[in-house]
Amino acid sequence: QVQLVESGGGLVQAGGSLRLSCAASGRTSGVMGWFRQAPGKEREFVAAIKWSGETTYDLDPVKGRFTISRDNAKNTVSLQMNSLKPEDTAVYYCAARRGLGLSRQESLYDYWGQGTQVTVSS
Repeated sequence: QVQLVESGGGLVQAGGSLRLSCAASGRTSGVMGWFRQAPGKEREFVAAIKWSGETTYDLDPVKGRFTISRDNAKNTVSLQMNSLKPEDTAVYYCAARRGLGLSRQESLYDYWGQGTQVTVSS
């Protein structure tokens, strides 16, 4: 069993930066990722990373502004978010899957954190 705990959310002005972290307990040699859910919207994929460091990102909304990374020794995954926009406001969730392939599908992730709120003011 893997438990995930996110941290680093908060309130930031548009154009600012935040760094989210996710600490995992238990074995996390598979893929880890970040999703987000804005008010009134479905949860959506943000980024994912393999044990090897290979990554994939959502399409236009975050690419070039967000960077996912992981520290395998510490069992953590991070999401560096730059040039934040009000539309990035959401609850951000860390997720992990036992499988080794990168995936944007929510249903393929086996473990989820409780989420951390990110609010970007205009």
